[in-house]
Amino acid sequence: MGTNQKANAEAIGSVPRCRSCRSERVVRDAYACFNRESGLWELENVFDHAHCHKCENGTELEWVSADALQNTRIRELNDRFRTIGTGNGTMLITSGLQGKGSAFVVQAVDAVRTFTAFSRDNDPWGEHDFGEVEIDGEKVFFKIDAYNLDCTAGSENPANEALTHRVLTIMLASEY
Repeated sequence: MGTNQKANAEAIGSVPRCRSCRSERVVRDAYACFNRESGLWELENVFDHAHCHKCENGTELEWVSADALQNTRIRELNDRFRTIGTGNGTMLITSGLQGKGSAFVVQAVDAVRTFTAFSRDNDPWGEHDFGEVEIDGEKVFFKIDAYNLDCTAGSENPANEALTHRVLTIMLASEY
């Protein structure tokens, strides 16, 4: 067995990715032996050499939690929708925020789009789905929720934009 046997054993529930480009399109050399009784190929030995299809070169592997990768994808989709408005979704402006006037609404939307102050306190899952900004001394919250395509329930997989309709709600903190 290769020298990464211990690292791989510790990686249960994790996924390998290229240390250079972070792609999951990686392979390792291995031996497999055909088992006549099961009719399946059984992995017999995995070697240390790894190759990245994206880099088209040899690479070192790093193992990351599958959940962390899903959260990364959700964060990317949430950020893209929030900052440039692309993706499947709707932006809602509450009546309280609208009551502050159109100039206030424009400032709030711009502040939400440019918000970068995510931290463990306001973003514990790393999904960039909530934040707080201040406009003219008034606290404004934004929240992104992930629904199924007909918005009747939560999305089964918020990391899959083909199955998810995002709803970005911008509201006064007093409306929360």
